[in-house]
Amino acid sequence: MDTLIDERALSRLKWGCRRGLLENDLFVERFFQRHGQALTVRQAAGLKWLMDLADNDLLDLLLRRSELPDGLDRPEVGEVLMLMRRPAAAPTCEGRRP
Repeated sequence: MDTLIDERALSRLKWGCRRGLLENDLFVERFFQRHGQALTVRQAAGLKWLMDLADNDLLDLLLRRSELPDGLDRPEVGEVLMLMRRPAAAPTCEGRRP
């Protein structure tokens, strides 16, 4: 079982994930909202690898316009990319009357 990152490491990671493109920031923000409290050290390493990419290269990966290059084709990077690509849940109409 992977070790969870601590609060300080999570805070540093969030700071280091700020991007120049709003689109990337939206993906990153959603990722942290969904997975930040359960993020492992291994996943954090995968995220750091992705954050080393240029903004346009990262966006192409997130939008499935490209796939991981050979140098980044690592299990932890692929796992984080999959989590970041996962679409937001569709809102439901439960409890609402037409």
